[in-house]
Amino acid sequence: MSGTTHTNALADETSPYLLQHAHNPVQWHPWGAEALERARRENKPILLSIGYSACHWCHVMAHESFEDEATAALMNEHFVNIKVDREERPDIDKIYQTAQQLLTRRTGGWPLTMFLTPEDQVPFFGGTYFPPEPRYGMPGFRDLLARVAEYYRSERPAIGRQNEALAETLGRIQHAAAPARPDPAPLHTAVDELESIFDAQFGGFGGAPKFPHPSNLEFLADYEAAGWSEGGPDAERAPRMTQFTLERMAEGGIFDQLGGGFCRYSVDAYWMIPHFEKMLYDNGPLLGLYADAWHVSREPLFRRIAVETADWVVREMQDPAGGYYSSLDADSEGEEGKFYAWTPDAVRAALTPAEFDVFAPRFGLDRHPNFEHHWHLHGYRSIDEVAAAASREPGEVAKLVDSARQKLLPVRGKRVWPGRDEKILTSWNALMIRGMGRAALRLDRPDLGDSAGRALEFIRGHLWVDGRLLATARDGRAHLPAYLDDHAFLIDAILQLLEYRWSSDWLRFATELADVLLRDFEDTEHGGFWFTAHGHEKLIQRRRDFMDDAFPSGNGVAAAALLRLSHLTGEQRWLAAAERTIAAAMDAMRRVPHAHGAMLMALSELLRPPRQIILRGAEPEMAAWRRQFAASMDTRSRCFAVPDAATDLPVLLNERRAREGAAVTAYVCEGFQCQAPVTQCEQLLRTLNTPNGE
Repeated sequence: MSGTTHTNALADETSPYLLQHAHNPVQWHPWGAEALERARRENKPILLSIGYSACHWCHVMAHESFEDEATAALMNEHFVNIKVDREERPDIDKIYQTAQQLLTRRTGGWPLTMFLTPEDQVPFFGGTYFPPEPRYGMPGFRDLLARVAEYYRSERPAIGRQNEALAETLGRIQHAAAPARPDPAPLHTAVDELESIFDAQFGGFGGAPKFPHPSNLEFLADYEAAGWSEGGPDAERAPRMTQFTLERMAEGGIFDQLGGGFCRYSVDAYWMIPHFEKMLYDNGPLLGLYADAWHVSREPLFRRIAVETADWVVREMQDPAGGYYSSLDADSEGEEGKFYAWTPDAVRAALTPAEFDVFAPRFGLDRHPNFEHHWHLHGYRSIDEVAAAASREPGEVAKLVDSARQKLLPVRGKRVWPGRDEKILTSWNALMIRGMGRAALRLDRPDLGDSAGRALEFIRGHLWVDGRLLATARDGRAHLPAYLDDHAFLIDAILQLLEYRWSSDWLRFATELADVLLRDFEDTEHGGFWFTAHGHEKLIQRRRDFMDDAFPSGNGVAAAALLRLSHLTGEQRWLAAAERTIAAAMDAMRRVPHAHGAMLMALSELLRPPRQIILRGAEPEMAAWRRQFAASMDTRSRCFAVPDAATDLPVLLNERRAREGAAVTAYVCEGFQCQAPVTQCEQLLRTLNTPNGE
């Protein structure tokens, strides 16, 4: 390694991940016309490296290879080196992850290392992490660089033939199937498929590594709430899988048992040892799921997890200007998980003997270490089990455990913190705004709704510029054209937040976004939406995806959000676009139903529209009504309290006003079918307590 100071072309970027590499001896470039033209001019292959700031193995490869002078010299001599933050450029990442899987027949991941031909940016070789010397069954990175450079020089015809085949395959992947009439069959098949891979012992789906998959859990919760099980003999399947998984994750080490919030995934099947990075995009949907689970079950565990997750976000992840930061790193002081691990002696020193005596068995400090000769907190025994073993009352044990947690959190806070990626991504913020909005309603926490409102106002003020949405901001600089997910997730989030507090400005923002979505992203020939806008930079593939990945499908969220927006405003264009999207996705949903959680929820909403309640009247009286019927609202139903004083409303909402002589009038609809207006709260309660409003 060298102590020489270098500065490369990444120094002016906003991405913390790119800035982490700005002083590498590698002559890195950001993705852009200048670097691509240089590769063509010099006839050098492109070495494309994609990662993100919280990625452990990205840091490892950076330290081992990109900071090494000899490795950098090889990279600079033979390649034009381009570094991409996958969080800022998901369009590029999606394409090359798919290409890597086609080339290597292996799963993708980060860091992604791809070698591209300069004239067309088609990859001819790739992989993920490569060690500096041969190990783990992988070649050493320096040897690989020399071999790839020689292969490029000597095998151009073979590379050309391979690239043609790869480009053709990428095109076939995006081939549009004929639209089909929507029907509920994929909903039922998806539940069967999820049950077949459900881990009945530890919760979740599949084995290690185990991801939370919030889209699958939300689909199962929606399936039950929509009544698709219809009271059959297996009616408990969906809620059983959902609630048991939420319980196991809440007890596991994937949840930060002191500070709140979830890590990205568990390396084992037990939810015990996580990959320690904390991502905003996981925690937004999980916050909403736990808040809903509390609303349905009244299980105190679910409320606690929702509260602690939300409090963590407000405390550690919200910028003073309002937006939410992207992630916390897996590493601190160069070691993964060091910030979170304990020794029994360190815990004992911070607690009273009574606290330690119950905290240790609760979280495994009386067992062998479970992480790198240290202890990572994992719920091994329940409060009841600890109480029985200690001959104490469960309530007393719970208080001692909580007081111990409150003491340990500030002790941990004095350690060297993991790095925080402080860029503000529109799509990720939207996922958290939606989660905060749901939590504000379910938990009766107005402060969480206020937090979400500040984040939305940040986006309106900094990332909505001249009728155009941008994807990312940091330190006062916003840039990059926004993608499908940014628009779809944000419309969905605004509709959720409007349930917490009505704002005609927010509704107008949602309708403007919906118009942009249809104008700039819709595939008018086949239905659905492209991931990039019509005027976006030309890449080797333009994607129109219906399947979930780490995020819910942008098409699925767009379809559901447009349905809701249409039902709220009466605008038929959005309904028609949603219907076209769902019809276009039917073939994909029938082939692999369980991989399309967000699309399945849109399908469910189309076939069985949720109940929508519009309250019109004076704000204090409407708030009193909502307090009375809050517990009677199922998790699918939506309620918008629109003050009679509100202005700039769509015609449909403007026509629905409080009846003469009534303080409040409620309009209850399913889709576009509405019941007679209700002017007494008791009458509305009877309606809400009748299944499907019958």
